[in-house]
Amino acid sequence: MVAPDSPLGLAVRTIYDRVSALGHPNVRATHETTLEVTKEPGVTRRGDCIVAVRADKGCSDLAPGLRRALVTDGSRVVIRIFCGGEEDIVVAEGSGRLTLSSPVSMVVRKSGYVCGRTLAVRADKAAADLSRALIGQVARGLPVSVVIAVVENRGRSPRD
Repeated sequence: MVAPDSPLGLAVRTIYDRVSALGHPNVRATHETTLEVTKEPGVTRRGDCIVAVRADKGCSDLAPGLRRALVTDGSRVVIRIFCGGEEDIVVAEGSGRLTLSSPVSMVVRKSGYVCGRTLAVRADKAAADLSRALIGQVARGLPVSVVIAVVENRGRSPRD
């Protein structure tokens, strides 16, 4: 999906997709370098990077326009995670090295490491950094909504 230009007259466009998932009682979200959303039906206590299960999309299922925007070096990626009235936002980067080939998982990384499951790199947060109020709601098994957006600056603002 593409949001229209900013009403402020800035040449900005947002391309996004929404992922629906569920929380799980075993979600701990204590991993310090990654966070993951997966289609898998559950998670063990060892899966400390997982923040949602039973997702309706993996990397390969994302909207084509978003996939194109994600594979642009340095693109700004904003990931908003909502659950039970709580939310948190992660800001990361896209990369020309992304393949977005995983049909099962989406992993956001603080590092620059890329594999087929990688959604974004150089994130400002990992699972351990997410709001504990949000993770508390996720651990109740409530529905989780993840909005993944790439903000494109299509040129200068009218004042430049």
